[in-house]
Amino acid sequence: MGLIKAIAGAAGGVLADSWRDYFYCEALEKDILAAKGQKRQSARSSNTRGNENIITNGSIIAVADGQCMILVDQGKVTELCAEPGEFLYDSGTEASIMYGGLGQGLKSSFQRIGKRFTFGGEAPKDQRVYYFNTKELVDNRFGTTSPVPFRVVDKNIGLDIDIAIRCNGVYSYKVADPMLFYTNVCGNVEAAYNRAQIDSQLKSEFLTALQPAFAKISEMGIRYSALPGHTLELADAMNEVLTKKWSDLRGLAIVSVGINTVNASKEDEDLIKQAQRGAMMRDPTMAAAQLTAAQTDAMRAAASNTSTGPAMAFMGMNMAGAAGGMNAGNLFAMGQQQQQQQYQQQPPPPTAAPAGWQCACGQAGNAGKFCANCGQPQPAPAPDNGWACACGQAGNAGKFCQGCGQPQPAAGWQCSCGAVNQGKFCAECGKPQA
Repeated sequence: MGLIKAIAGAAGGVLADSWRDYFYCEALEKDILAAKGQKRQSARSSNTRGNENIITNGSIIAVADGQCMILVDQGKVTELCAEPGEFLYDSGTEASIMYGGLGQGLKSSFQRIGKRFTFGGEAPKDQRVYYFNTKELVDNRFGTTSPVPFRVVDKNIGLDIDIAIRCNGVYSYKVADPMLFYTNVCGNVEAAYNRAQIDSQLKSEFLTALQPAFAKISEMGIRYSALPGHTLELADAMNEVLTKKWSDLRGLAIVSVGINTVNASKEDEDLIKQAQRGAMMRDPTMAAAQLTAAQTDAMRAAASNTSTGPAMAFMGMNMAGAAGGMNAGNLFAMGQQQQQQQYQQQPPPPTAAPAGWQCACGQAGNAGKFCANCGQPQPAPAPDNGWACACGQAGNAGKFCQGCGQPQPAAGWQCSCGAVNQGKFCAECGKPQA
């Protein structure tokens, strides 16, 4: 009974798997990264007993925009198609009597029946179609749970310090290499592989890569407060940092990074402002303006002082100014002196040569036909002697020789014998180029 059942199962299975199949994939949702292809079967179909994991020669696989199809035969990827349209599968080992000729199909069917009989009537084969979502996967939110170091470099004031910032935003990525993603991430999934299975790992690696990416951004001279305006540079820096883990290992790539807010601690903000304020005071003119503003405020406060009297208040203000050893007038004078020194150190602007022609007497800038100093006429331009032809005709002005009509040779060197040559030796007499 077992042999009869095996023969019947082998014959029935081969006949059921001889139909040409049509594989397709419904629209992949934004949370689906990979899904297994489906055979189209309806109430009108007679192909209802075929093996789900057997793909017959002549089967058609539909590929839509934003999808990439791979075909796995016995655990090995044998076909890949990322171009939208119809893919005809005709390189498999499962021949069909419906495709490629009836005689060849019948012969191959009997061979397959014999092979399946040795496996108890089952097909010793596994073929699958997988579809990958190659569209941009958006709305991946991130936020730094702990401060991230950021280097602030301002060459104008000589500032180079490390501060701690917090930021949040969104990023998007896509499956750039489906082969790597299938091989190293999803493998033979039964139905679908969604983002929830890998997003937590990706978000953790993304936040870890923020620190070296921020370091690359700071080297460009970009302030942390200007990060929302440099999302393209940040995405490139993240791709560079995550190349080994995402691109080379999983076939994923960062598409864009959006920064919502970037905040530094109050201590770091005060430190940066203090450094900028101190650098601003290096300019004597700016320091004088600040001192003048402070003295003006002090004078207003002294005038409104009713406890000790305005006179005592002004006396105290004058004593404080004298103790400081510097006043606004001296600072303004220092600023003017520095500006004069900088102006004197600048090279003088180049003087333009006077327009016109220069006479033999030395008079330059003559605009007319006679010299304005000595009255001599403007000299005629030097005659163009032209070029010499190989036939000996000299003084040719056009592109062809006046003596023999030969065209003007390409630029080269002229030998003493009169020939014009391109190489290092004369083609006429053999002399080397002088």
